[in-house]
Amino acid sequence: MNQFRALWAYRNFVLASIKGDLRGRFARSRLGALWFLLHPLAQAALFAIILSEVLAAKLPGVESKSGYAIFLLSGVAAWALFAEIVTRCLTVFIDYAGAMKKIAFPRICLPIIVGGSALLNHVLLIGATLAVFLFMGHVPGWALLVLPIGMALIGIFAFGLGVLLGVFNVFARDVAQATGVVMQLWFWMTPIVYTANVLPAHVAWWVSFNPMTPLVQIYQNALLYDRPPDWESLVTPAIVGGALFMLAFFVFRRASANLVDEL
Repeated sequence: MNQFRALWAYRNFVLASIKGDLRGRFARSRLGALWFLLHPLAQAALFAIILSEVLAAKLPGVESKSGYAIFLLSGVAAWALFAEIVTRCLTVFIDYAGAMKKIAFPRICLPIIVGGSALLNHVLLIGATLAVFLFMGHVPGWALLVLPIGMALIGIFAFGLGVLLGVFNVFARDVAQATGVVMQLWFWMTPIVYTANVLPAHVAWWVSFNPMTPLVQIYQNALLYDRPPDWESLVTPAIVGGALFMLAFFVFRRASANLVDEL
């Protein structure tokens, strides 16, 4: 509770830092936030041309030629939020080592800042992705309203995992190298570029236990199929994410006294 009180006391510092982080991304850029639209637009054009037109890739039950491109972009958007929070929290204490040594503030503010920045970045990405979908002739329905639930579940899960790894990475830098490899394998073992029902039986078991599978499917179901998620399938990732979130605060509290010395 002391950590939550400290976060509330430094809320203006956190909000100002998130704002500064977003401004820093567009520093000396003439197009600024327009890049959030250009990147998914370029991705969508490649997916639509290569997958839909050249390879004639289609999804079962989806008549639109752009169906697979929309399926892929939806899954990539969900994974991008997870990956950004984890990878930025992984190195946040090392990246801000100078500030931690010179400025007195609650150290838990740092992962909150990068997590909040990632969420705002994701909201802009979703807006750009929706604009791309409209350009492709696809209009998402009312199921779009469940996306904040997906953002919250992914954010909690990624924050807990990222902070744990970030603390361990201060004491053993091999953690960052291993995490990069695991994240690549994890991406391909999550049904983003393929549907879960095409996997062979000896691999399909991983998808069923992968907590990112139902979280990615929230986006795919809402943006492509216009249907709500399977609420029962979200129980496990919600429990795992909540447990990791609380464990991350506990581990950080125990290790915070030694973080600066190790840096």
